[in-house]
Amino acid sequence: MEISEFAQELLQDVLAEADADGEFREDVFFDKACAHLQETGELDTADRVPYRSPSRGIRVDGYGGDPRDASGTLSLIVLDFRADPAPGRLSGSEMDAIFRRLSKFVRQSLDQRWRDALEETSPAFGLADLIHHCWSSLGKIRLFLVSNRELSERVDGRPAGELEGKPVTYSVWDLRRLHRAAANPEPEAIEVDLVKDFGGPLPILPAQQLDGDHESYLAAVPGPVLSEIYDRWGARLLEQNVRVFLQARSKVNRGIRDTLAHEPEMFFAYNNGITATAERVELRNDGKRLLLCGLRNFQIVNGGQTTASIHAATRKKVDISQTFVQMKLSVVNADRAVKLVPKISEYANSQNRVAASDFFSNHPFHVRVEAFSRRIYAPSPDGTFRQSKWFYERARGQFADARAGRTPAERKKFDIEYPRRQRFTKTDLAKFLGVWEGLPHVVSLGAQKNFAAFAGRIGKAWNKSADGFNEAWYREAIAKALVFKATERIVSAQPWYQGGFRANIVAYTIARIGRHVEKTKRAVDFEAIWLRQAPRPMLRQTIAVVAKAVHDVLIDPPEGMRNVTEWAKKQACWSRASAIRVDWPGGLDDELMSAEDRQGAASSARREQRQLNGIEAQMAIVYAGGKFWANALDWGQEEGLLSPTEIGVLGVASKVPRKLPTEKQSVRVMGALTKLQSNGYREELPPARG
Repeated sequence: MEISEFAQELLQDVLAEADADGEFREDVFFDKACAHLQETGELDTADRVPYRSPSRGIRVDGYGGDPRDASGTLSLIVLDFRADPAPGRLSGSEMDAIFRRLSKFVRQSLDQRWRDALEETSPAFGLADLIHHCWSSLGKIRLFLVSNRELSERVDGRPAGELEGKPVTYSVWDLRRLHRAAANPEPEAIEVDLVKDFGGPLPILPAQQLDGDHESYLAAVPGPVLSEIYDRWGARLLEQNVRVFLQARSKVNRGIRDTLAHEPEMFFAYNNGITATAERVELRNDGKRLLLCGLRNFQIVNGGQTTASIHAATRKKVDISQTFVQMKLSVVNADRAVKLVPKISEYANSQNRVAASDFFSNHPFHVRVEAFSRRIYAPSPDGTFRQSKWFYERARGQFADARAGRTPAERKKFDIEYPRRQRFTKTDLAKFLGVWEGLPHVVSLGAQKNFAAFAGRIGKAWNKSADGFNEAWYREAIAKALVFKATERIVSAQPWYQGGFRANIVAYTIARIGRHVEKTKRAVDFEAIWLRQAPRPMLRQTIAVVAKAVHDVLIDPPEGMRNVTEWAKKQACWSRASAIRVDWPGGLDDELMSAEDRQGAASSARREQRQLNGIEAQMAIVYAGGKFWANALDWGQEEGLLSPTEIGVLGVASKVPRKLPTEKQSVRVMGALTKLQSNGYREELPPARG
């Protein structure tokens, strides 16, 4: 897709979603654009804080979470959004002026009189108060400008002097960079020039050098060098699997911290070091030893906690000049990186059981949801014969790819079948389902952290009973999406809603309703919502009542916490919200069903899914073709991985279409393929047609 076409698509997406959901256009643009910053690791989260004072030259649009959870780094976001068909170019002088407005917000946040003049329940007050209380512990300030205009130059982590004694960097995500991120699901290349930027080359030892596309090396990296590299690129250095894992779990390991503080010279002996990958390395030989001079697409696949801890130690002025970290470096060319790097990551993290299947889009759960979304038509809400589908985007860019290359007539037909408002992603699904599980505080952590927690829960549930994820489950998931989207519109329309915190209000409202229904031993009739493609009237009325109640809890944080957004991320907030008294509308019970009826429907759906598993496996085998299965059979036999039964069923599959395996045999064929892939077989089934 050309950049001009991308600009139009982005604008139309923003306008359509804002109109459909009753949102401000800049709010929608903020969410869409900042999703790219989170996916690439620039930010852990992106919380919306709209504030501007044109007369005083002050503006802020959001922040990247509590700096105390980001090694003392304050990340602030400012928007430049133009709702014009031709948004034009962003000049360097305009960029500087926008950053000055954002910098002024920081300065004003340190002024108590200015803070006190803000409305205490406003998002701006909460952010200003957070900056004030965290100021002494801040080590760095990152300012992000996100724009749907094109900037003539690339600005990524550019040093911009100091702000009240704190070092500041600028990063611009303009239209060109957003287009690049949308078009390419892989993160932007990280170029590490050790000679130019990090004090010189490092001695390196070849550990394994094979002809072809993989090399291995060992090196001892000085702690200050590793810290400086992390300071520049942050979480973008952490391969996605590890980054999501760290977001879901760990604080700084006490043993690492104590060693750095008290025995830095012993760090090499005590610590396991890091495992890293690169697509290319620059080496030279000085006649005595081999030297590492640079790396392209450097990624840490194990040791993210070690790296972050070393960086945190330097921020606390710990002397790590005598600290060295052992590094195992695998050089993998770009063609193999997509498949091999996740494997290296999974095996390197085996101590912590970071299962790649929990996080990557090719997990069978995501594949099944995708298949449902391409096959199942939603009922027409207006009673016509025109039906549509919900498009599950299990990998970034799938929706745009599916529309690309079509004629105008074909694209119009596609848009009728898959309306934009019915597109949803993995992180959307995690949000739609998480609130009904009683986890509004986890949903409030942001898309990436919430998805990490969701992935862990889904992985366990899938392993326990994959048949539970069936067509009935899918229809219920879409019904939950419909409730979520309706709640967004209902909250925006309330007379008491003054803007701000809508995402938190929505999450807590639905979770509170879910808790009430559960306590009454009843169940929401999601099948009825699916058939209507909208919540029923009494549920909508209930949403409006509960939203006001949870809003009052959210804007009244406890003593010592004045930031509403951060308060919404706490378990204590949910504990308080789940206990509030609500005057429940009398007609709500009429729209509910008994828990027994729902359980019976779920059991029936699981039985149907067990039958469908065989049919779906049979269809996949036929679509892949006999040659695909013959190759798998040959590889499995060469490696000695297959049982006699697996050899037999793969032999039948290899004769497709002359012979067709039974449904039971087909399930075993798919199991054999999964087994081979987990042991290094690289071929994958063709993607679902849709």
